[in-house]
Amino acid sequence: MNLEQPSQENLEYILNKLAEKLDVANRMIMDPEGYNLNKYDDLKFMYDMVMNKDGLSPSETQAFVDELRSVRKG
Repeated sequence: MNLEQPSQENLEYILNKLAEKLDVANRMIMDPEGYNLNKYDDLKFMYDMVMNKDGLSPSETQAFVDELRSVRKG
């Protein structure tokens, strides 16, 4: 899968993988409908950072979740 091109399918994939890696309990924050494709580069950057880490501390996880909230619509 080529994640370099913004698309709804890629956005959904990135959010699902982030939800798994961050072990997000409230999956509503990861609903692709809550994000604009114009924020794709920000989400892809977070995805790359998270996926390249072996593990995340609780504070790192919270920081990424907070960042996801900041790029959501509305």
